[in-house]
Amino acid sequence: MKKWSVVVILAFAQFVMVLDSTVMNVSITTVAKDLGTDLTSMQGAITFYTLTMAAFMLVGAKLGDKWGRKRTFIVGSVIYALGSLITAVSQNFQMLFVGWSIIEGLGAIMVIPAIAALTASNYKGKDLVKAFAIIWGVAGAAAAAGPLIGGFVTTYLSWRYVFVAEVFIMAGVLIFNKRIADKSKTLNEKLDMPSILLSSVGLVMIVFAMLQSKTWGWVEPRAVPMIGDIAIKPFGVSIVAYMLIFGVLIMNIFYNRQVQLESNRRNPLVRVSMLSIPQLRAGLAVLMSQYIVIGSVFFIVPVYLQTTLGYDALQTGIKILPLSAALVIFSILGARLSEKFSPKNIIKFGQLLLVVGVLSLLASIDTNLNSKFFWIGMVLLGSGIGTMSSQLGNVNMSAVTKDKSSEVGGLQGVFQNLGSSFGTALIGSILVGVLTTTFVANIQASNLPYTVKNYVEINTKSGVAIVSAEQVDEYAISQGLSEDEAATAADSYASSQVVALRNSVFILFVITALSSIFSRNLPNKVLK
Repeated sequence: MKKWSVVVILAFAQFVMVLDSTVMNVSITTVAKDLGTDLTSMQGAITFYTLTMAAFMLVGAKLGDKWGRKRTFIVGSVIYALGSLITAVSQNFQMLFVGWSIIEGLGAIMVIPAIAALTASNYKGKDLVKAFAIIWGVAGAAAAAGPLIGGFVTTYLSWRYVFVAEVFIMAGVLIFNKRIADKSKTLNEKLDMPSILLSSVGLVMIVFAMLQSKTWGWVEPRAVPMIGDIAIKPFGVSIVAYMLIFGVLIMNIFYNRQVQLESNRRNPLVRVSMLSIPQLRAGLAVLMSQYIVIGSVFFIVPVYLQTTLGYDALQTGIKILPLSAALVIFSILGARLSEKFSPKNIIKFGQLLLVVGVLSLLASIDTNLNSKFFWIGMVLLGSGIGTMSSQLGNVNMSAVTKDKSSEVGGLQGVFQNLGSSFGTALIGSILVGVLTTTFVANIQASNLPYTVKNYVEINTKSGVAIVSAEQVDEYAISQGLSEDEAATAADSYASSQVVALRNSVFILFVITALSSIFSRNLPNKVLK
């Protein structure tokens, strides 16, 4: 048991890092009410937490090389615990924003790459495969358990207790950190500030654009951002398209600078030559595709359960529980399978489970939940994610020498954020787009008065909000419609929502099926 004490410590840290990404979503309404703010502000805080991690993850990885992985891990843990404490005692939105979105985010960018590097430093061979299976299995379990934990604690205690618990967990991690060995050598070189600026600005632009696409639109403007009285939609095109283009251009400049620094034997922020390694490139691509699925599922399932079926936060978490359980079980099973089968075959099996799981989820969506297909879908999705998670950490780390493990850890963090953001953004955009089109069509085909039809058509040009049918009914009555007319509008919205959900999950099915091509260059032999 002593041998596995290090991975237990690192797994607890990993659990906390990932938990924060999902636990707040189900508590957002309660938190907004407690702090006297609105949902828009809270969504901004969630977005900024993601942006902080995306912007500085590569910097956090480089600090591991400069300070040493263990020291960086300790400093990051302290910062993260401080942010959790500030969040737990927040008296207003500004205090929560600083504690959670900024301080916790800055702590996470140091801890996440260090976890991967320290795991590689403390284990070898089959033990390393098992250690990574545990770490990544815990990461997936934390993502899946977040809604359940958040829903339970928010319902029966207070959302603040989640962050109090994080403080205690990180304190425990710090108390037992002496068990962690760090054999890496520190590099006494200055960080390249232009590289930090380029990567931060480029990644923020890309991630923020993807996250805002469901609100602002990808190309055709929806809800247009304003500066004073000026609408920001250059040449009638959504600002999202420009941000993506400029973000990609900036990242291209960043890439070229890293190539130049590396060829001149200077200190690049990341050795981009590593991306020429087929195994690493494939591992990162599969990791990103996996998080596209995770981001999409954890957006679409709560929307379906809460707005279409009327479940509360706790009920939503309970419905997702089979995914969490299957994820943990198959992470352990995947580690066992790695002793006999290649990562490529195991990951392909996991991808197949994901495809069938998404298809089963699609079959479950209706105005009344098909519980059998939903349960099967949750189990298969958890099984697929767990199976893949058990392999990807070792695949990526074994592609490079241990002195580059911190950089690979940073790259993994970036690809996770990009995948999760893209999944949420794409599925969110499809959902809003189809919901709007179908709802307007249903209203126009109904027997509602012309004034109502005209009102709906004019006021849905920027998209339809994702709400419950009951909220639509209440709003319609408040606007002077009769009970029968309000019921017609609500029924039109409910049926439109089911159509939009089905379309969104079908697109996810296509993406999941196509993502299998990324596994082509994965190792086809058992890793020692």
